[in-house]
Formats: sequence, structure tokens, C-alpha cells
Amino acid sequence: MADDYYKTLEINRNATDADIKKAYRRLALKFHPKSSKEAGSTDRFSQLGEAYEVLSDPRKKATYDKFGEEGLKGGIPPEFGRGGAWSSKYAYHGNPEKTFKQFFGGDNPFADFYTNDVPLSFGGLQPVVVKTQDPPIERDLHLSLDDLFHGCTKKIKISRRVMNEGGYTSSIKDKILSIDVNPGWKEGTRIVFSKEGDQGPNSIPADIVFIVRQKSHPLFERQDDDLIYKTQISLEMALTGFSVNVQTIDGRLLNIPINDIVHPKYRKVVPGEGMPLFQDPSQRGDLIIHFDIQFPEKLSPDRKHLIKKALK
Repeated sequence: MADDYYKTLEINRNATDADIKKAYRRLALKFHPKSSKEAGSTDRFSQLGEAYEVLSDPRKKATYDKFGEEGLKGGIPPEFGRGGAWSSKYAYHGNPEKTFKQFFGGDNPFADFYTNDVPLSFGGLQPVVVKTQDPPIERDLHLSLDDLFHGCTKKIKISRRVMNEGGYTSSIKDKILSIDVNPGWKEGTRIVFSKEGDQGPNSIPADIVFIVRQKSHPLFERQDDDLIYKTQISLEMALTGFSVNVQTIDGRLLNIPINDIVHPKYRKVVPGEGMPLFQDPSQRGDLIIHFDIQFPEKLSPDRKHLIKKALK
């Protein structure tokens, strides 16, 4: 019985730790249920897991080499344990997939043996399918102009399918994604959370992409980095001058004098009072004021005369 584990891994009793690892890697990939459909491969895969767990542990290996499988699993007198032997009864946990994952690391040991184009071959491994990534999942992220002006943090809960330990079953779990909105972000900005989509045994999870959609604002319209403000004025104001008050997004009240004659195409530009620039939030676009001139519906003859006289 003393040679059973060694025969299982197809190595001799003088094998080094590196030899043991090399042998397990080759044979476990060859007989893993995902890569082998041969009869008996499942049992062989389980035997490989037990053999590797014993021979890769110095204390278990020492006990097995000296007392065989009977001493390893039945226990030995404590006095024999002083030399490093395993004096407790050993029992394999019975989950070769766990041993496999611990050896290769990660939740999906086969992930390193797939590409998006063609399967790779490692020690006889023949993948059943090629792992490809699912297409991106796009969702709109609706933000107010205030959010885009000041910046903020948005917490979004998603529900996604997650593979359970072992890689054969899955469950639905919630996760909170945090989005740090930077001042100056624009409509269409894309925020990508890599591989946060549903997990599957034979696919790479999709990226989740949030796309910024700007909500309308009661006072301002956005034009790139500029803010557009519209106000109505009378014909008298357009011809004689006035001041316009504008409440800014950051809470200041601007009093802007208009001394020019306002015509239908006139625009008042106030530099540096627009949106923060994404590249440099300390810099800002402009505030552009559009005027809607309200003409009187009727004029008396006397008023018409006075207007003609004033405009001569």
C-alpha cells in the first residue's frame, strides 16, 4: 500500500516536492471532469487530489512513507510523532475540486487556460468551450446639473448571478457600486465597472457601463462648458439699459449691468461663470445670457409720435 499515492501521481518514492507538484499539475489538468470525458476520469481526479494532499504535506508524507496508508488513516502511537510524523488520524475531505482550486488559485482554475480567440493546450487539457466575455451591460445614470457642477458620490445597488464555490452552481447576490462624479462631467460620459455582470461557468462576466444623462434645470441650459440663461425684457429696457440678476448654481447672486442696446441677436457673455472644466475644475466656462425682447402689442398715436421723435 505504501506506493499507492506515488503510483497515483506516476512518480517514484525519491520524487522531490517540485516533482510532486509537476506531476499533480499534469495529471489533474488531464483528468479534470471539464477536460476529460473518459470513463473513470472522475474517480482518478479524486484519487489525484488525495495523493497530492498527502505527499505535498511533509508531516503526512513522513507518516505515509514510514507507516503506510494504514498508519496514516488509522493513527500511530504518539511516541512515533516526535520525528515529525503525523500522529493524528488522517481523512481526506473528499472534495478534489477544492484541492484543485487551492493548487491553481482563484475561483475558476481554468481561467488561465482560455483566451478570447482559441483554446490553449496544457498537458493534454482540451477545453470544452472557449471563454468569451459577455457584451457590456449599459445603464443610464441620470444626474442633475448641480451634481455635475459640484461633483458627488452615487451609490447604486445591482443584483447579479455569482458562481458558488465549486463552480457548478450559482446564486443571486446584491452588490453596491460607488460612482464618484467629478465636477464638469458631460452628457455621455461612460463609467465602466469591469466584469461586474453575471458570472457563468463558461463565460467572462460582462462589464457594467453607466452613461451620464443630464437632467433639465429650471434656470440654465448647458452648452458644452457654458451655461445659457434666458430672460425676458421690455423694449424700453432693451433701448435704455438695465441690470439683470442671476442666481448661480453655487448660490451667489450676480448683478449684471446691461448698458448696450439689446437687439434680437445680442448675447451678454459673463466670463468664468459657467461649468467647471473636467480637466481643471478650477477653470470654468462662461455664462451666456440670451434676451427675449417683449414688444408692446399696441401703441397710441401720441406714443408713436414720441417714439419717432426720439429716434430721429
